[in-house]
Amino acid sequence: MKIKFILLLIVCFVAGLTAQQKRTIGSVERLHADMDLFVPQSAEIEILAEGFEWSEGPVWVEPLNAVLFSDVPKNKIYKWDEKNGLTVFLDPSGYTGIAPREKKGSLNAMNRDESGSNGLTLDQNGQLVICMHGDRRVARLKDWERKSFTTVIGKYQDKYFNSPNDLVYAKNGDLYFTDPPYGLKKGDDDPWKELDFNGVFKLTSRGELSLIIDDLTRPNGVAISNDQKTLYVAISDPKNPRIMAYNIVHDGVENGRVFFDGNALAKKNKGSFDGLKVHPSGALFSTGPGGVLIITPQGKHLGTIRTQERSANCAFDNQFQYLYMTSDMYLTRIKL
Repeated sequence: MKIKFILLLIVCFVAGLTAQQKRTIGSVERLHADMDLFVPQSAEIEILAEGFEWSEGPVWVEPLNAVLFSDVPKNKIYKWDEKNGLTVFLDPSGYTGIAPREKKGSLNAMNRDESGSNGLTLDQNGQLVICMHGDRRVARLKDWERKSFTTVIGKYQDKYFNSPNDLVYAKNGDLYFTDPPYGLKKGDDDPWKELDFNGVFKLTSRGELSLIIDDLTRPNGVAISNDQKTLYVAISDPKNPRIMAYNIVHDGVENGRVFFDGNALAKKNKGSFDGLKVHPSGALFSTGPGGVLIITPQGKHLGTIRTQERSANCAFDNQFQYLYMTSDMYLTRIKL
């Protein structure tokens, strides 16, 4: 009996210690009862890691049983898993010195304070594909052990991209990616900017590149509906924050329209539309004013995971049990 009591005390101590170690932040705003179908009432936003300059582009990698994400200004990709916590996965991650840009001192110094990787995804072979802000290209991690890159696409009509930002693969292997000027030190006014627009591009599985949208001020996050018929593009322009939707057709997109207008939300909440992910239900999980918004395919705002900090992007694990979120200096998650 005494041994059982001691064991019970040990269990309670360990449980109490775990509870103390777990840190939470923010809250969940429920605007509609259907929000409970996605985020349970008991769910909390858990802080997994912190201390980043600007965390971005999370992606779940099943073979690693981990989430990878970027710290853009620090030119690094981090890995977080339950067993080991936070480790550096790739350094440098997005600037290796191959593209023309305003420079700061030596390459070693630049690797610590440059526009590194941003959006991350996996191709159909499970290889990591990276939006490399500093190198102004989309690249593939060719060798996971040696950490070597190969360029997927680096120029449009022999001109460097601005700074590829986010990307998504269609089921047929076509790659869609956005190209705002955020990776250039002076944005649209940067002397190294070679394109006179901020575009959305499509790279087919056969290697054919086309400009499909050229009239957006700040194209950012990008996602594709489950039926592969709609392309969503987040617009992070503070003058007109919104999510656009386009019909996907053989030679690009058509019928561009505002899927969700965020102007009213932006007046009362910090943050802008950035990363997008589509849930198996078809609902859109979008970082935006206030945190991560959950929006039905019909454009109805069900509620917001209020992350407290400006949120850049989000990603599901492979079982859609957790949503991982990059929010300014934090990596967080919430149970779904």
